[in-house]
Amino acid sequence: MSPKIRNIGIIAHVDHGKTTLVDAIFKQAGTFRENQHMAERVMDSNDLEREKGITILSKVASVNYMGTKINIVDTPGHADFGGEVERVLSMVDGVLLVVDANEGPMPQTRFVLKKAFQNGLKPLVFVNKIDRENSRPAYAYDKTLDLFIDLGADEDALFFPVLYGSGAGGYARTKPEDADADMKLLFDAIVEHVPEPRVEKEGAFRLQVNNLDYSEYLGRMFGGKVLRGTVKVGDRVEMMREGLEKKSGFNVTKLWTYEGIQLKEVESVAAGEIAMLAGLDNVLISDTIALVDTSEPLPAIKVEPSTLSMNFYANNSPLSGKDGGKFLTIHKIRERVEKEEAVSVSIKIDKNTASDTVKVMARGELQLAILIETMRREGYEMQISRPQVILQRDENNQITEPNEAATLEVPEDGVGGVMEEMSRRKGDLLNMRTNDNGTTSLEYSIPTRGLIGFRSMFLTLTRGLGLIGSLFDGYKPYKGEISFRTQGSLISKDPGKLTRYAYEDVMERGTLFYPVGTDVYGGMIVGACSRDEDMIVNATKEKAANNIRSATSEQTSALDPHREFSLEQALSWLRDDELLEVTPKQLRFRKKILDHSERRVAERRSEVVV
Repeated sequence: MSPKIRNIGIIAHVDHGKTTLVDAIFKQAGTFRENQHMAERVMDSNDLEREKGITILSKVASVNYMGTKINIVDTPGHADFGGEVERVLSMVDGVLLVVDANEGPMPQTRFVLKKAFQNGLKPLVFVNKIDRENSRPAYAYDKTLDLFIDLGADEDALFFPVLYGSGAGGYARTKPEDADADMKLLFDAIVEHVPEPRVEKEGAFRLQVNNLDYSEYLGRMFGGKVLRGTVKVGDRVEMMREGLEKKSGFNVTKLWTYEGIQLKEVESVAAGEIAMLAGLDNVLISDTIALVDTSEPLPAIKVEPSTLSMNFYANNSPLSGKDGGKFLTIHKIRERVEKEEAVSVSIKIDKNTASDTVKVMARGELQLAILIETMRREGYEMQISRPQVILQRDENNQITEPNEAATLEVPEDGVGGVMEEMSRRKGDLLNMRTNDNGTTSLEYSIPTRGLIGFRSMFLTLTRGLGLIGSLFDGYKPYKGEISFRTQGSLISKDPGKLTRYAYEDVMERGTLFYPVGTDVYGGMIVGACSRDEDMIVNATKEKAANNIRSATSEQTSALDPHREFSLEQALSWLRDDELLEVTPKQLRFRKKILDHSERRVAERRSEVVV
């Protein structure tokens, strides 16, 4: 007889400890052998996830507890990956809402909880990190209750089960002051409060795809929760898609279920189980897989719209291919982004662009930056334009733009600087309050483009102590130009290496971006000008070799340090006439038109009003 099943999604704001809590669940359930090394944050298997300390891709794992199989789905907490949350909630039957005992619910908590309610899921609340200094479990509980009321939860949902504990410490309690224990109470709560899968045990097999993977040996792998019936290896099934008349028939060649964090090959899967299948290549999120002639396609999983777009070009700079890049052509770049589009619900490619351009639309700049960083690590070279918001027209033909509801928690000494910067970026202050811990909470309505590059600046303004979260808040009237940069570019005149002699000379005119000895080319941006104008500089100038010496000629001054950029900072620093050259080893800024005289002609033409 098949075991009882519980399917639960773990949801939370970014950095509230979901993935660490999953580690504790695995340890308690004995998923790993005593002698098996277990990495921290085992569900964050992607290198970028480990480096950034955030979950990017939702993942499935399972544990067995007292004869019940618990399938656990870890979801991203960052707003840019909301599409991942949307698709996960369609394959679980309950959610574990993790709330930080100090911070309480944050903006993304509101987003994920609202989605859970829309999917008819009842939350089990876990107040995490109660062992931390400054933890306020009672405050976190009260604020969570306020959030439930605010989101219109029914009376039954307001009596939600709540546990207090620590993922890092590996314990769960019914009251914060209880003695240390283990995770048994959490397992009991999941088995008791998460309902059995809402599926039809009898009838012809049906499944909606909300999980995609790819294997070099087997091709496309796809899966989700089996909604009806049973499927066996060798069964003849068909793929259907909403809005697509043609159905694709195929035989199921492989079947897997989750055991721990691994996939285990099985011969058959019954309703309620989360499974993966193989047998067909062209499968997308939301597709319906069912026995032949037994079903209609299920409605597509709805996700929030893309709000930003960015153009990818092949790298045609003079240094193209010099940094170990393996994939340089626009064809290879398009192929790779199409692969990403196939497995992501919120990345889309605009098909109506020129053949030398791949226009990618996504939910936010972090999502785009992670795609670019992943590609460069895989050996791709490309050039990227500045992120642009996707504008629309309303029924009165007025231009509208996407807006965000942003919530910021700021230390007292950073409030002035943050408010000034938000105002400059066209943010409207909606609410301001002082918190018990001495910080100030600010609520803003701000255009999405106003937040481009803001997060890294916010951390600087708050010395790394500030918290920020944002949610898509619909389309609102266009607010006019936002000035992102008050500095022009220092543009290299000639190709060569950046010399120390030139560095000393150029640093008086602004801040350089590269150390001495870096290869540069004509039209490459080597620094930021101290004034708001572009300046052409001789970055490869050598000291004149003559036999005349003076008392001061041999003196060397200390060089100002060059400015380092993260990928997100680099994307936000760009202007519309500039590109970011991304290679496996380097980020380089450049003008779109490298030739100085051609660039001047183009600038003059753009100034002429037709």
